[in-house]
Amino acid sequence: MVVNKPKSAFRTISEVAEDIDVASHVLRFWETKFPQLKPMKRNGGRRYYRPDDVELLQKIKFYLYDKRYTIEGVQKLIKEKGLKALLGEEIQKDFIEMLDDNVTVNEDDKAIFSLIINELSGLKSKLERSLEEAE
Repeated sequence: MVVNKPKSAFRTISEVAEDIDVASHVLRFWETKFPQLKPMKRNGGRRYYRPDDVELLQKIKFYLYDKRYTIEGVQKLIKEKGLKALLGEEIQKDFIEMLDDNVTVNEDDKAIFSLIINELSGLKSKLERSLEEAE
């Protein structure tokens, strides 16, 4: 189980696989079957799962393994009920809002946030250049 990470932290595929007790390749397969699963991917394809992704994966596993639904059955359930009903009203809540003022961010999370900020800054610069060229 993942330790020293706040509930709101992004998780790697190996951390999530260990946490919910399925193989990493199963998580990648589920991503192809459930478009609602959209982990953030870094350069090189490394996946980072949001807390809502992890919660959805836990529900998918529950319906597939415990309730013995087929993949099509779980897809139908998500379509009919919707994610909010299936996961509760907290789905898609911004992960930063979930942090308490007393929670400290560890160095691994700070590094991930730094990478995200740098990538967003680079994308912003590219968009600005593209807009200038279009004018």
